[in-house]
Amino acid sequence: MAREVSFRRRRAFYLWNRRRDYFMSSLWAGGVVLVIFAAVALVLANLDATREAYHHVLSSRLTVGFDGFALSHTVEEWINDGLMAVFFFVVGLEIKREIIAGQLASVRQAALPVAAAVGGMVVPALIYAVINRGTPYVAGWGVPMATDIAFAIGVLSLLGSRVPVSMKIFLTALAIVDDLGAILVIALFYTAEINFAALAAAACVFLLLVLLNRFRVYRMRYYMIPSLLLWVLFLHSGIHATIAGVLIAMTLPSDPRYGRKYFLYKSRFLLENFRHNDREGVEVLSNHRQFHDLYALRRIAGEAISPMQRLEHALTPVVNFLIMPVFALANAGVSLESFSDLQIFGTTMGAGIFWGLVVGKPLGIVLASWIAIRTGVAVMPKESGWRVLWGVACLGGIGFTMSIFIDNLAFGGTPFVAPGKIAVLAASLCAALLGAVVIGLLAKKDRPGGKTGPVAK
Repeated sequence: MAREVSFRRRRAFYLWNRRRDYFMSSLWAGGVVLVIFAAVALVLANLDATREAYHHVLSSRLTVGFDGFALSHTVEEWINDGLMAVFFFVVGLEIKREIIAGQLASVRQAALPVAAAVGGMVVPALIYAVINRGTPYVAGWGVPMATDIAFAIGVLSLLGSRVPVSMKIFLTALAIVDDLGAILVIALFYTAEINFAALAAAACVFLLLVLLNRFRVYRMRYYMIPSLLLWVLFLHSGIHATIAGVLIAMTLPSDPRYGRKYFLYKSRFLLENFRHNDREGVEVLSNHRQFHDLYALRRIAGEAISPMQRLEHALTPVVNFLIMPVFALANAGVSLESFSDLQIFGTTMGAGIFWGLVVGKPLGIVLASWIAIRTGVAVMPKESGWRVLWGVACLGGIGFTMSIFIDNLAFGGTPFVAPGKIAVLAASLCAALLGAVVIGLLAKKDRPGGKTGPVAK
């Protein structure tokens, strides 16, 4: 009986681990968790029992450092400037990977997502700028430009086989280029007064990181202190500190210490040694030679993966299931004192954000893609057509994390922040539903290429 109970427990534990691993590795999981935490934030910010405590925690100051040098910020500022720097670091790793070996590695491959991303940034910004010309809200033109990669890819993954794999790759590359554009917009247009002394010191530290890469330093511990220092200097320079995360990512080695051939040779040698040192009835615990063989095999296996790839693999779950949910929890909590707050959609700011994301994004993506394909610069992805492209373009209107982030930068310290967040949340929800409906209704009827342009071979 005891053995039967023990077996059931082990089986239940095994099944739980399998379900957890499946969820953690699913493309849609990050988007689901993000939505849940955003909903929790809205509830906490509007319930009488939790409203005061919620805002008190976010506004509480947290000081890190020592006498003579200390960083003192609110919890919300630590999340937006500190945790989001890690988010942008992972974004930088993704951008670098795509440029080196992904969809942006060649001009032919990169042409369509780059063109689509540029169109998807320019048209929403123009729509917003036209609607808000001459108003106090004009600084928010960057809000409808962004696409939330985790949310968009999550919704696309939920649609399953209706979407060809090529279109999923296209949306991923588009969102990565879009993130790069958002990073440039933040650095160039949403920057306070620049402290040139701090910026010069940051340039020196960045040069040090580049030299570490140049001299093929693979140990990540040598990058840690300069990276932390670079973030602190950017924090004091006037340029948003999250940009430091992207710059750090660009300096990490993208090639492994040991190549594929050397790894194959060395691993075979160590496995042969392991077999040679095997003694019947003696486990590795007491067989020191086998222990050293396994330890050496583990070390060279790690060195056969580039530091950039190791960090991206390790940090992606942290970003998807910790940093982005915490960001949503801190920033999506908009207090709705009354339904009159929803009248923002009747104002120029709300209209600019909403129509920029829901209409401007898909229109810009499809228009730029049509021009690129018609001119022969790019080709339509395999097994795809214009109907699927329209659906995917609608999903590009899911701004969420990045749009809320830019909203904080554009309207920080003003009463416009909260209404901007409401417009972003509503527009992102509508874009997700619209994209799902368009793909669900039209994707099966689509035919690759048609008469509109060439299709990738």
